[in-house]
Amino acid sequence: METSSLALQLAIIVLVVLLGLTGLGVYMAFGPAAKGLDDPWDEHDD
Repeated sequence: METSSLALQLAIIVLVVLLGLTGLGVYMAFGPAAKGLDDPWDEHDD
């Protein structure tokens, strides 16, 4: 029983970290900090 409980805790921790990093990435890509980012495709003249 102890091992499965430890495995479940580890799985939950990994899931929380993964979701947190995903949320941080979405916030940095589309949040207020993204206003200063430039799109290199828009700036390139053809």
